Amino acid sequence: MKVLFTATVVKTHIMQFHIPYLKMFQEMGWETAVAARNDYENPADCVIPYCDVYYDIKFERNPLNPKNLEAYRELKRILDEGEYDLVHCHTPVGGMLTRLAAGSARKKGSKIFYTAHGFHFYQGAPLLNWLVYYPLERWMARKTDVLITINQEDYQRAKHFPAKQVVYIPGVGVDLQRFAPDRAARLAKRKELGLGEEEFALLSVGELIPRKNHALVLEALARLRQEGKLEKIRYLICGRGKIEAELRQKAEALGVANRVAFLGYRKDVPQLCNACDLFVFMSLQEGLPVALMEAMACGLPVVCSRIRGNTDLVESGVNGEILDSTPEALAESIQRLRLDPVRRERYAASAGHTVQAYDLQNVQEQMKKVYLENL
Repeated sequence: MKVLFTATVVKTHIMQFHIPYLKMFQEMGWETAVAARNDYENPADCVIPYCDVYYDIKFERNPLNPKNLEAYRELKRILDEGEYDLVHCHTPVGGMLTRLAAGSARKKGSKIFYTAHGFHFYQGAPLLNWLVYYPLERWMARKTDVLITINQEDYQRAKHFPAKQVVYIPGVGVDLQRFAPDRAARLAKRKELGLGEEEFALLSVGELIPRKNHALVLEALARLRQEGKLEKIRYLICGRGKIEAELRQKAEALGVANRVAFLGYRKDVPQLCNACDLFVFMSLQEGLPVALMEAMACGLPVVCSRIRGNTDLVESGVNGEILDSTPEALAESIQRLRLDPVRRERYAASAGHTVQAYDLQNVQEQMKKVYLENL
């Protein structure tokens, strides 16, 4: 049996979300393959575990980029010749081109799976998103054997799409053995980060791009500064991205740069979660945010924006706080939680129970069942 995973990029998608599933297929005795663009700064760093065959397909994120025509042709050749039993595609461009290219393969018996990691049309999305992406995804559903959604808003909408089957799976899973409370390591990591004993540490994890809305957190810090409440607060940001320089300049302009640390890409996120006091996630758009689940799994109390995905995970006042996306609301929440450790502990304990349903092992078992039922 042979399986092919496709996505627009390797480093920031395949490697982040799908390695456990490639491993699962290899352990089942399947031949595994990946088709995605090598997006590593050093191409030689692109080594995909549990992958027998890798195809470097030059997908472009912009669906109108003419280079995607060549990507389509190459992908069609791979699908026509590869005789894959199962093809699982991800990301909007990778998913669209794979399903377009898989027509002949599907007629020969290949089963085409597509995971929507968050439709571009959602409650509150720009009208242009609805005009472009809604009809496109609905049409592409006709070329899909199993359409997988990872949040309830997308699932309720996709149930009316003409895919052969539409299912809800709670994300890609979180490794709860790796992301877990570890208070013993807290002091050592705080010392490494230069955090004082009385400092209240905020943490955000995510690409430095406008969608993640780190700028709002900086504006909330500026408001706390104006109120004389910032002295004992530090804000740590994990991630890289195209607006890093812009965010640094904004922190300087707002007078909060001395309370903000840009940590870049980190491999010690579980330890950072355990070292900090509050996870702040004010993103503008998500499917089902892995970073938020990881923080909850580590026993870190969370505050987040009122968007799809976040609302699947957080019940405000029970296991975290869902906020209006304003500096005032966020500043008030940060200050309230800083002064109320009992509330923070209550949120963290409840979040730990919530995230059990998203355990990687549980999600893998659900996904494996869907795979085998459709072969």
